[in-house]
Amino acid sequence: MCDVKKYEQIYEDIKKLKPEDTLQLVLEAETEEQRSFYEMIGDYLLQKEQKKAIKRNLF
Repeated sequence: MCDVKKYEQIYEDIKKLKPEDTLQLVLEAETEEQRSFYEMIGDYLLQKEQKKAIKRNLF
């Protein structure tokens, strides 16, 4: 069984990342798999911000 609290904390930490943070992670990734993972996180965070902007009619 996994440690749910641990992953909840990881999720909260990831939500706090800024675009420049995810870019740094992508650029410094050691493997293609890591790079892809960090790119997906960056895309996810960008989509969340886009949804907020659309909801507020800021597009």
